[in-house]
Amino acid sequence: MSRRCALLVWALLALLGLGAAQKDCGPIVSRQEWKALASRCSQRLRQPVRYVVVSHTAGNVCGTPASCQQQARNVQYYHAQQLGWCDVGYNFLIGEDGLVYEGRGWNTVGAHSGATWNPISIGISFMGNYMDRVPPARALSAAQSLLACGAAQGYLTPNYEVKGHRDVQQTLSPGNQLYKIIQQWPHYRSHTPAPPPRRIQQWVGLEEQ
Repeated sequence: MSRRCALLVWALLALLGLGAAQKDCGPIVSRQEWKALASRCSQRLRQPVRYVVVSHTAGNVCGTPASCQQQARNVQYYHAQQLGWCDVGYNFLIGEDGLVYEGRGWNTVGAHSGATWNPISIGISFMGNYMDRVPPARALSAAQSLLACGAAQGYLTPNYEVKGHRDVQQTLSPGNQLYKIIQQWPHYRSHTPAPPPRRIQQWVGLEEQ
């Protein structure tokens, strides 16, 4: 189903009151739609997942579906082709166009927060650098709707915990401004950072897979 059709169906169900069980779920741009390379990942997440780690890519910002699809491809190319990982590292990416882009999805272990956290968390990353600026409201709403959807559909525990990337690794991610915002989300819980890596990174560590 195309993104336009998904939007129309979602809106119609909401209007008719038939989509109550998924009222917090918005359309997700599939890997096929953003022309992702085939994944070589095989490690499955044990569900429901309790933790969500929010990061930023620290790369270019995108504000339209076309530019965000290209940026998703750029991130995947960096992770899969340059770093040699099995796929893009994140489970989902958020664009400033207000859409969610499928990465490894709900069912596959990501590569976003180190060996301790990857197998027990969903990693979502905002495409852009949020040290000195905040994402637009539509991007924040897309992320929160994704998490509500995950809990409603059983991918996340009802009491899931949101953490900033810097809560679990020594990194600047998710950027100072985005970090301040997610600290106000109802499911946010802080955590003592893991032992510092060899260097502070904006991108996830080279040890990821």
